[in-house]
Amino acid sequence: MKFGLALPQYDYSVAGEQPLQFETIVRHAQVAADAGFSSLWLSDHLFLDIAKYGGSDEIHGAYEPLVTLAALSRVVPDVRIGTLVLLEALRPAAVLAKALASLDRICDGRLDVGLGAGWYEPDYTALGMVMPRPGERLDRLREAVAIVTGMLGGGPLDFDGRHHRAVGAVNLPPALQTPRPRVFVGGKGDRLLRLVAEHCDGWNTCWAWTPDDYRARLAVLDAECERVGRDPKSVWRTLGLYALCGEDHADLERRFERLREATPKGVLDGVTLDSWRTGRLVGTVEEVRAQAEEWERLGVDTIIVGAGALPFQVGDLDDVRLLGDALAP
Repeated sequence: MKFGLALPQYDYSVAGEQPLQFETIVRHAQVAADAGFSSLWLSDHLFLDIAKYGGSDEIHGAYEPLVTLAALSRVVPDVRIGTLVLLEALRPAAVLAKALASLDRICDGRLDVGLGAGWYEPDYTALGMVMPRPGERLDRLREAVAIVTGMLGGGPLDFDGRHHRAVGAVNLPPALQTPRPRVFVGGKGDRLLRLVAEHCDGWNTCWAWTPDDYRARLAVLDAECERVGRDPKSVWRTLGLYALCGEDHADLERRFERLREATPKGVLDGVTLDSWRTGRLVGTVEEVRAQAEEWERLGVDTIIVGAGALPFQVGDLDDVRLLGDALAP
C-alpha cells in the first residue's frame, strides 16, 4: 500500500498563518516526501468556508491547484502529484485537458488526475452560475471525463455533448505518461460509481469512512463493473482519511489536544478523541498500521492522509513525520 498527503492549501490550513504562504506548502511537501509519502495532493475551490464542518462561514483564500502543483513538482521531484478533485464547472474540459498534459510534462510524468462534480455552491455563484441539480452535475462530469481521457494522449477528438464539446481537438504535446495519466472521480453515490465502472481508471472517496460503510459502496461498484464486463480489481482505489498517530496512548491524547488548539473554533469543540476515532486513521503506531492493513485487504491502493481535522489542514509537521514513520514502507 502507498500513502499520500493532502497538503495545506487554504488560509485555515496552518494555525497562525493567514494568508498561507507558498513556502509553507513547499515545506510540508518536502517533509512529507522525506517521511516516505509517495504522493502529494491539492483540491480545487476558488475559496472555501468551513461552516459545513462546524466552523464559521468566513471565506478562506485558496491556492489554485494546477499552478501550485506545477511549481511544487520542480522542488519536490521524487513523488507523484494529484488533484483531489478538480471541479468540472471551473474549466472547459478541452482547456483542462491541455493544462493537464502540460502539467504531466512539467512534473516528468508523475500526475494523477481526479475530477469531481462539485458540491460547494459559492464556487458556482462566483462564476455567475446556478449550481445544477445533482443529476446534471454528474452528466457534466461524465462529459468532462470523456474529453479529458480522450485528449490527454494528444487527440484528435470530436465530442458533441450537452455541456462540453470538442471539434477535431488536438492536445500537443500530449501528456508524458503513456497511454495517459490515470483519471479518477471522487464521490460515493450510485450514479457516480456507475461512471467509475464505465469510464474511469479509479475511484476516490474521503474523509471519514468505516470499513463496513466502504464495503457497502464496494458492493455497488462491483455490481456496476460486472454489468459492463469489467474486473472490479482494475479500478484504482484511493481513499482519503483524516489521520492522527501517537507513539503511545498518552502521546496520542497530547497530539489530539494540540490539534484541537490548531483547528478553527467550532470544528472540534466538545469532540473527544474516542468519538473522533470513528471513520478515521487514528491510534498508536501499531493501531494505525493495523487499520491500514485492513484497508489494504479491501483493495485500497493508496490512502491519502488528511493530517488535521479539516480537509487540507495540517495540525503539525511532527504529526506528518510520525504518520510517515508508521505508514511508509
